[in-house]
Amino acid sequence: MSARRTLFRLATKAGMLIGAIFVVTILLAAVPGHHAPAQTPAGQQASPDQPSGASKDVDSTDTTDEKASEKAAVHDMTPGHHDAHSLHMHMTAMRPESPEDAQRAQEIVTQLRAGIEKYKDYHVALNDGFKIFLPNIPQKEYHFTSYRNGFLEAFTFDPARPTSLLYRKTNTGYQLVGAMFTMPKTATEDQLNARVPLSITMWHQHTNLCMPRLGHLRDADWTKFGLQGSIATQEACDAAGGRFHPVIFGWMTHVYPYEDSTDKIFAMHMD
Repeated sequence: MSARRTLFRLATKAGMLIGAIFVVTILLAAVPGHHAPAQTPAGQQASPDQPSGASKDVDSTDTTDEKASEKAAVHDMTPGHHDAHSLHMHMTAMRPESPEDAQRAQEIVTQLRAGIEKYKDYHVALNDGFKIFLPNIPQKEYHFTSYRNGFLEAFTFDPARPTSLLYRKTNTGYQLVGAMFTMPKTATEDQLNARVPLSITMWHQHTNLCMPRLGHLRDADWTKFGLQGSIATQEACDAAGGRFHPVIFGWMTHVYPYEDSTDKIFAMHMD
């Protein structure tokens, strides 16, 4: 084998490794909650509306930043927490609406409805690789996330291919009510506007997370720490001995295509 061919193969392998690292980095930035769901605890039966293999509950004794912040993010995504939203959520400013924006928004809704119609049967979503995000934590809306779609959303936009599906829990399973699009945390407002117009919707990020020191999650004062806590600056977090994270996850926006007005379709929450 010639030296040139050997060098070419080594360069190819190095390029593949660098590409893989880049792909993983983009994926983690693009989707909310990037770890795979854990198994149902031993001795606990999966309910008819929660398939076996879904995530176990994340309780207050959890000892990882990731799980604690994900649980807090789910709580922060529910309606009625206006103080927490102002401290720990950054939303884009609304822009003046143009006729082109209204037309594009309608096209997004039409394509989204067609793309997710089959997922009205939530079993189909599970079979297509969507994972229930923290299914054992009571939520008004449950996110079924496709990490493949989240990766693709970092590069291209297809309204029929949302990162997450939004469901309400029912006595017999889950009812499809909407979807969520995502973009990496580094996206600019102009890039967000190119996806879903900022005159129609408000994209949001979860921000200003102060977590307790490692090994102190169990006995931490959660009125101060976490996405529901009062600490929202680097200085206050340092003074409390915590660890500050300016931004968690990527940009997100919800769409409820079965609602009857633009304001309701592109609302932050269904309520």
